Amino acid sequence: MTYNPKAAFNAIEAGFEITGRAFTVSRETIADFALGSLDFNPLHFDDNYMDGDFGKTQFDGVIMHGMQNFAVITRTLTDWLLERGGYHRRLETRWLTPVYLGDTITPKATVQRKLETDGSRWVVFDIEVVNQKGVMVARGDAMAEFADVFPGAPA
Repeated sequence: MTYNPKAAFNAIEAGFEITGRAFTVSRETIADFALGSLDFNPLHFDDNYMDGDFGKTQFDGVIMHGMQNFAVITRTLTDWLLERGGYHRRLETRWLTPVYLGDTITPKATVQRKLETDGSRWVVFDIEVVNQKGVMVARGDAMAEFADVFPGAPA
């Protein structure tokens, strides 16, 4: 595959939306993320801890790791960017509401604007993650770079 980052960048327009794959939270997906992140907080595993006010939480049950939102968003961006010669460079989000067992979340990145600098080309995205009820669970922004040359990039 031949990459042409400049042509890919030029084809992108403000308002363009990238919708990621839906992700359903289960005990298995939480356990897998915990193994990778070494975050075994009882918020993510222990139903008794999360019951009522025993765990001194304001949640109604076990919740997904917040950083798992980052993973779902990052997958969305990199899947779209890499085949166009773009690279995901920055992501900032805020978690707005917890994601519970059985919830299905879907990320969306919308092109906010494009920038050109002396050294490269950049795309800024607005990020939203919603659950199956249409409730926004995370919001933020991301940035991608479309450079002509990257060490190790495919020719």
